[in-house]
Amino acid sequence: MADSKQMKVLAKETAIYGLSSIIGKFLNWLLVPLYTYVLACQADYGIVTNLYAWTALLLVILTYGMETGFFRFANKEGANPASVYRSSLICLFTTSLVFAVVCCVFAQPIANALDYPDHAEFIALLSVTVAMDAFACIPFAYLRYQKRPILFAALKLLFVVLNILLNLFFLVLCPKIQDWSIIAAWYNPDYGVGYVFVANIMATGIQTLCLLPTIFAERKNRQDSPLMDWQLLGEMLRYSLPLLVLGVCGIMNQTLDRILFPLLHPAILSTDPMATAQSELGIYGACFKVAMVMMMFTQAFRYAYEPFVFAKHKDRQSVEAYADAMKYYILFSFLILLGMVFYLDLLKFIIAPTYWEGLIIVPIVLWTYIFQGVYFNLSFWYKLTDRTQWGAWFSLIGLVITFGLQVLCVPRFGYIASAASSTVCYFVIMLLSYFIGRKHLEIPYDLKRIGAYTCITLGLLSIFHGIRYFLPENIWLKMGIGTLLLFIYVGLLYHFDLKTLLRSKK
Repeated sequence: MADSKQMKVLAKETAIYGLSSIIGKFLNWLLVPLYTYVLACQADYGIVTNLYAWTALLLVILTYGMETGFFRFANKEGANPASVYRSSLICLFTTSLVFAVVCCVFAQPIANALDYPDHAEFIALLSVTVAMDAFACIPFAYLRYQKRPILFAALKLLFVVLNILLNLFFLVLCPKIQDWSIIAAWYNPDYGVGYVFVANIMATGIQTLCLLPTIFAERKNRQDSPLMDWQLLGEMLRYSLPLLVLGVCGIMNQTLDRILFPLLHPAILSTDPMATAQSELGIYGACFKVAMVMMMFTQAFRYAYEPFVFAKHKDRQSVEAYADAMKYYILFSFLILLGMVFYLDLLKFIIAPTYWEGLIIVPIVLWTYIFQGVYFNLSFWYKLTDRTQWGAWFSLIGLVITFGLQVLCVPRFGYIASAASSTVCYFVIMLLSYFIGRKHLEIPYDLKRIGAYTCITLGLLSIFHGIRYFLPENIWLKMGIGTLLLFIYVGLLYHFDLKTLLRSKK
């Protein structure tokens, strides 16, 4: 009975965390059309794409595994959670503060190195923003430790809503009312993309202020314990720092393409090579975001699947359940893939027409997210058998593949190579995880059924592209054919799998 009650609590918290994360990602996704339609040119969105890729990497470095370390030591037998919290909080505050100060002092040299010599303030704004985000990871972890998912979700969504509202204020409203004296006194209509970073730092600052009660929550419980337990901190760092390697490799597999692209793009003959590279990166970044529907589905699946796996682990039938989960994840991923490809002529209006030339990468990115999701499913063999070192090896192999393909292919093929490098990376580590995992945890995946649906999906895609090649440029005719092909897939899916599943549930 107790186990059942705990599972209900776990499911409830997972739903809250997962729903808030997915809603947050979806709302942030809505900024993409705003940026592509409002910003002056593709190069401006290229700046956003490039600098936010850097911030994602820096955030992993600045947290250096301390969030996981906090949970490990706060739940350790005989541990003093208050001391763990204070020590990790002060440590992260110190490193984040040092990072922000150093970046602000050396903002101009850093901007020069990144080829933004006229916008050193972008570096200062983002460094302070990243420092606040890194510091906030411990208070947010503390809220999760205290089982306060509603407050956690509310504060996360507060940032997203504030960021959207501030972007709308600076980029849409202010240009319309810039003649008002109260606006004209400070608003610069030529600052453009800079207001994206201003909105971000303001939203992050307000979120950090709202975290102050949590930040100082353990002040009353200090009693006679020291403010900083140096011995405890040393143990936490020894535990957490190795996780930094895994985290950096993982995030670089996702962001390295947008970090390296301006440095590798074949714009040598241009009179302004960096401007050309930034424009191409803006097109790539916007079209990459179009495919994020698949990522949101994968994210939702992850939040539901993780507690499911660990709850089922002691069940004798668990491996069959894992196999079914994998099959249905792939089948529904193919459904999303087909839907997005068949209706891409309609979905493309999410971004401005000046970005449409990059839509060729959308199917490539969709396959990347599918392989990434399958790899996540497969990763449980080393998590359940305590062989997590394999996760580090796979991440390192993926990083080598991504970096090598970027360096070799982007100068020749541009952003198509950037997209394809991630696809190849996750395809390879997916296969490695499957074949190595078979030796440690045998899961009876239905490879015949998965293979059959893969062939069906590829066949329908081939038919669609083959037919539309001979059709006149008519968006409704193409979507009509796509709808017919999608109904064929749904019909096969229902007849061979969903019908049986629905009957068994009844």
